[in-house]
Amino acid sequence: MDNLRGIGLMVTAMAFFALGDMTIKWATQIMPVAQVLALLGLGGGLVFASLCKAKGHKVLTRDFLRGPIILRNSSEVVGTMCMFLALARVDLSLVAAILQATPVAVTFGAAVLLGEHVGWRRWAATLVGFVGVLIIMRPGMTGFQPDSLWALVAMVALALRDLSTRMVPHSVPTLRIATYGMSMLAPAGLVLMLAAQPPVAMNAASWGLMALMVTVGVLGYHAITSAMRVGEVSAVSPFRYSRMVFALAIGVLVFGERPDLWTLVGTALTIAAGLYTFLRERRPRRAS
Repeated sequence: MDNLRGIGLMVTAMAFFALGDMTIKWATQIMPVAQVLALLGLGGGLVFASLCKAKGHKVLTRDFLRGPIILRNSSEVVGTMCMFLALARVDLSLVAAILQATPVAVTFGAAVLLGEHVGWRRWAATLVGFVGVLIIMRPGMTGFQPDSLWALVAMVALALRDLSTRMVPHSVPTLRIATYGMSMLAPAGLVLMLAAQPPVAMNAASWGLMALMVTVGVLGYHAITSAMRVGEVSAVSPFRYSRMVFALAIGVLVFGERPDLWTLVGTALTIAAGLYTFLRERRPRRAS
């Protein structure tokens, strides 16, 4: 039942994140990435802090200094910033396709960081998944978009975020974890604004877009944080692939995108590798 709950939360999170990607792409067309990042962190952090207090949990505690929390916050900042940069510069469907390798990266990280057993078949599936990412990105070929590298860095950082979430003791409330992670985006955005991207004036439409972004971001963020704590990593992570379905629909219907054949082939390879990894994980008593 925990895995079923985790799977449901993951699919829900992916739907909200796809909607969030849509609002981010809109917002970064009228505001600098740093400004969007800071406003999302500020708004989302305040919402999560309020929810945390409403549940009777303290917000500022020594949990902030725990190793897994520091690792999670750091990877959250890097992953989110790079994803924003990717969404601002390349098609939403391309960013989503690259992010489909996150479960494969989580499998790799679970073996290295968490000591989970990964046999040769799942290592082979991991390799196939990364080959799929190379097909999507096509480095060195005419279809290669250098800005897609931001999505690749985001994928690695977000996989590390999910793994570090698993390392956090269950005594730490989920809302406190979410508050810390979301709030850290605000100072990161402010530093980036001071360094390279000064803010621009905002109108009613800009504020409305940010309100929508914070709402779907908070809902998705809470759902994925809960999913990674409720279910097993290997059971829940493959359902990240539902994000591609939502992203493709939004990309085609809202932004008029047309993913090419190689992007679809690479995405299919990456998803197949992740699903195979999931199926092997469901057979723990046999060598994999």
